[in-house]
Amino acid sequence: MDDSDVDAPRLAPLPKERWGDDVHAAFRVAYPKEVADRFLSDAPDAMRVPNVLTTLMHHPALSGPFLAYNRVLLERPALGHRLRELVVLRVAWRTRSTYEWVQHTRLAPRFGVTTEDIDAIAHGTGADRWTPLEADLLAATDQLMERYRVDDDTWARLSKHLEPRQLVEFAFTVGTYTCLAMAFNSFGLQLDPGLHPIAKLPFPGSEE
Repeated sequence: MDDSDVDAPRLAPLPKERWGDDVHAAFRVAYPKEVADRFLSDAPDAMRVPNVLTTLMHHPALSGPFLAYNRVLLERPALGHRLRELVVLRVAWRTRSTYEWVQHTRLAPRFGVTTEDIDAIAHGTGADRWTPLEADLLAATDQLMERYRVDDDTWARLSKHLEPRQLVEFAFTVGTYTCLAMAFNSFGLQLDPGLHPIAKLPFPGSEE
C-alpha cells in the first residue's frame, strides 16, 4: 500500500470556504462551463468535488491549465481509450499509487478493459492475453519508467502501428501519470468516500 492509506493526508484538500477567485478561475480554465458550475456550486445538493481536485487547488495557477491538458488524454486520446487505460494501469501498478490504481480500475471497464486484463497488468508483457501492440506498449511503459527512453527495437515496432501523434501522446501519458502518482503518493492523497482500496493490491513485490 502507499501513503494514501494513512489516517490523515500529508496535504489536506483545500476546503471550499478557502476558495478564492483564483480557484474559481482555475476550474473555469480546466472544465467546460456546465462542469465547472457544478463543482463551484454552493447549493445544498452540490456535487462533492473529488479529493484530487481540492488538493491540486492549493496551486490553482498550475492546476487549472494542467487539468485542461489532462482532459485531452482522458477525453480525446489519440491512442484510444483502451490502450490509454492499459498504460495508465501499468504506471499505477509500478508506482504503487493506490489512488491512481483504484480510480482507473473503476474507469477502465468502460473502455473494454476486463477484470482479467486488470489482473494481468501485474505481469506486464509476461501475460499471454495481450495483442502484439498492447504488449509493446506495456514494454515501452516499463522502459520509460526504468531508463527514461523506449529502446530502439520496441520503438521500431510501435512506429509500424502508431501515427506520430500517438507516439507523442504515449510518451506524455506515461510521464503524466507517473508525475501524478508521485504527487498522490507524496501528498498522502486519500480515496474519496465510497471508494475502497482493493484488499490485496497487485503491486511490485507481491507478484511477478
